[in-house]
Order: sequence, then structure tokens, then C-alpha cells
Amino acid sequence: MVDWLQTPAGQYLLAWERAQVNAAVADIFGYHALQLGLPQLDGLHTNRMPHQWLALDSLSRLHEGATRPVALRTDFSALPFPSSSLDLVVLPHTLEFSAEPHATLREVERVLVPEGRVVIFGMNPFSLWGFKQTRGHICRRLGGGSLFLPKDGEFIGYWRLRDWLRLLSFEVEQGEFGCYRPAFRSEKWLNRFEWMDRAGARWWPILGAAYFLVAVKRVRGMRLLGPAWKAQPARAAKPVSAARSLSDYSKVEKLD
Repeated sequence: MVDWLQTPAGQYLLAWERAQVNAAVADIFGYHALQLGLPQLDGLHTNRMPHQWLALDSLSRLHEGATRPVALRTDFSALPFPSSSLDLVVLPHTLEFSAEPHATLREVERVLVPEGRVVIFGMNPFSLWGFKQTRGHICRRLGGGSLFLPKDGEFIGYWRLRDWLRLLSFEVEQGEFGCYRPAFRSEKWLNRFEWMDRAGARWWPILGAAYFLVAVKRVRGMRLLGPAWKAQPARAAKPVSAARSLSDYSKVEKLD
């Protein structure tokens, strides 16, 4: 995947993903944020949380172009964080290249706080790029052809991923498709079809080569309360009429 990102198509994809994630995470607040994988895309660049980490799995090798230092190496299906301890997790194509994508997503759900958010990027198998990749696999089985996208990993469809998130009590807050240009290897031909990005977003929005979504962890029965120190308005004392006060005083005098 990392080598493919150096190609014109890979740079085109990275530029779109960078614009989406920068806008999505800028207004997500909290204290602890984590990105799993793909150091070439800094998914936390515009986020303002004080504690941010980039994690790679134990099989990844460091490459040039990493945007921030790697904080730890870990198994993505067994993260070294307590339950309900992170406010934001970014998964740039992490599930597609994970040996156990379901386990990775369950682990993300475990470490997120209630109302925490996960940002996920993926390749759309139902797109021009996906069709070309499928044709490449068929040709390779027949003894020829080449693949347009990286050969490793299993691409997960957008609606399939939404089903996974729903089963884990996530609520999808935002979802977008992008990269509508045909599967060209040449930068010249990619630039010639720049108009397809505008047309595709309007006329065939679900056929973009890539997608991203933001999901919120919902906890049933959980209710977020305001700060405990918020002052409550004081109730005014019930007024006592002057006539009643004088009558009570006269009764006391008669008793005396």
C-alpha cells in the first residue's frame, strides 16, 4: 500500500483523504487521540487534543514520508489502552489490511469513551477502480494481467462496514465518497478527467473509488450531564402579607 501511494493515483487518493480528514477531526474535542496505521496520512494534523499517538502493527516497516513519529507498535486487535480511555481513533485503510478486521473494530469500540468517534477510510469495490481491480484478479488467474490497486488486503464495501458499526452500537454521523476519476496510472490522464470529480459527486455519488465515514459510539442508557459546578438559580422566599403578620401579633397580645 505504501509503495502504491507514491504513484500518481496514490497521490490523488491521498490528497482527497487529507482534505476530508482535516475537516472532519478539526472540531472533535477531547484529550486522547490515536491513529492506527498508514503514517503517510496524518489524520490528526488539525485536531487539537493534547495527547496524540501514531501506532503501527508489529509487521509494518517504517517508510519515508511518515508525517509524525511512531509512538508504539502493537497488535491492532489488542490495543494497550484501558477501556473507555480514548476520544478519537482514526483508521486510514486499517481494516482492509488487517488480518482480523472484526476484532480490530471491536477493540476500537472497547477503548473509545461513550460519545467517542472513529474515522474510517476505505476503498470502494463498487467503483471504476474496484472493477479494474476485479478484472486484474481474473486475468492473473488466467495467467496474465496486472492489478491497479495493492494486491494485499480485502476491500470492505461502504454499506457492509455500516452494518458492522451498527452491530457494535456505533451511529454513523457522516459519510462521503470521492475520487471519481477513471483508473489511470498516468498523472496526465488523471488530470484530463478532473471534471469527473464534480460530476460524480452529483450524478453517481456512491461510485467513488474511496469513502470515509465518521461514527459515534453510543452507549444505551448513558446520559451526558452538565458540569456539577453549574450554579442553580435561587428560589425567592414566599412573601408574607403584612395584614397576616399584624393579626398574629394581636393574638399573641390577647394571650398575654
